[in-house]
Amino acid sequence: MSRAFQGMLAGLALAFAGYFGGFGAFLLVAALGAVGYAVGHWLDDGGHIDDLPQVFERMRR
Repeated sequence: MSRAFQGMLAGLALAFAGYFGGFGAFLLVAALGAVGYAVGHWLDDGGHIDDLPQVFERMRR
C-alpha cells in the first residue's frame, strides 16, 4: 500500500471523526494516529516489541 493511499485513509478517518464526533473526536483520532505512526516507524527501523517497555521507562527518568 503506497504512502499516499495510507495518507488518504488517515484523512478520511479524521474527516469522519470530525463530522460525526465533533472536534474532540477529531483530536483523539489524530493523537492516536500519531502514536500509531510513531510506533510503526520505530518498528520499521529495527525496533522490537519486547524493547517497548524499556523505551517508555527511559523516557520517565
